[in-house]
Amino acid sequence: MLVRHVTATAFGTNCWVLAAGPGAPCLVVDPGFGVTRPLHRLLLADRLRPAALLVTHGHADHVWSVTPLSRSADPPLAVLVHPGDRPRLRDPLAQLGTAFGADLVPMLTAHLGPEATWAEPESVVDLPDAGGDEVVLPVAGLEVGVRHTPGHTEGSACFRLPRSAPGGADVLLTGDLLFAGSIGRTDLPGADPVAMTRSLDTVMAAHADDTVVLPGHGPTTTVGAERATNPFLAGMAAGGDRTGGAR
Repeated sequence: MLVRHVTATAFGTNCWVLAAGPGAPCLVVDPGFGVTRPLHRLLLADRLRPAALLVTHGHADHVWSVTPLSRSADPPLAVLVHPGDRPRLRDPLAQLGTAFGADLVPMLTAHLGPEATWAEPESVVDLPDAGGDEVVLPVAGLEVGVRHTPGHTEGSACFRLPRSAPGGADVLLTGDLLFAGSIGRTDLPGADPVAMTRSLDTVMAAHADDTVVLPGHGPTTTVGAERATNPFLAGMAAGGDRTGGAR
């Protein structure tokens, strides 16, 4: 499998691109602030054709470019999001809370200029939800395992690509559930520390140590590395505080 990524111009969000190979249909995952131009260059370089936009959760730093990317195709590309976070696509800044979202507006206006506006995407499709179990979704020539992992937001989800890493390991896109050395925040509207703990427990139990983790921010890692060294997961095992990471 071909894995590429570009980094958003604000908040360092990872926008992942997944395809069976060069010249194939692809999935674009979590297109955040300012990614449209570098993403276009990346797609041209590998002759990739976006088939759908996949969203791990509806925070603005993960979805800001979904509408222009969706509208770049005719008909518009589908934006796949868990129904728990679908309301966030109406106004992702407002969903961050009155104070926090309002504080972002002047920064985004200065940073992005004309791109600092939001329009709700026309084509939104609900991801399947099996109550925490994985559901396999065929899309863009790939078999994507979808698992609802609430905690950072109500509709956060993780995506697994089986046997897609070098050596045959699985690839897991964790959004803002799990990072290298940290976990997602649980102090924003819609977050739930108890649900975060359950989701982390489920994901760590369901995946082998060699599973390659593509997080929403920061460097790649593996499930085994996080199991061994992530202080928030160590706190879980010891019954300690599990209420928030860095993002």
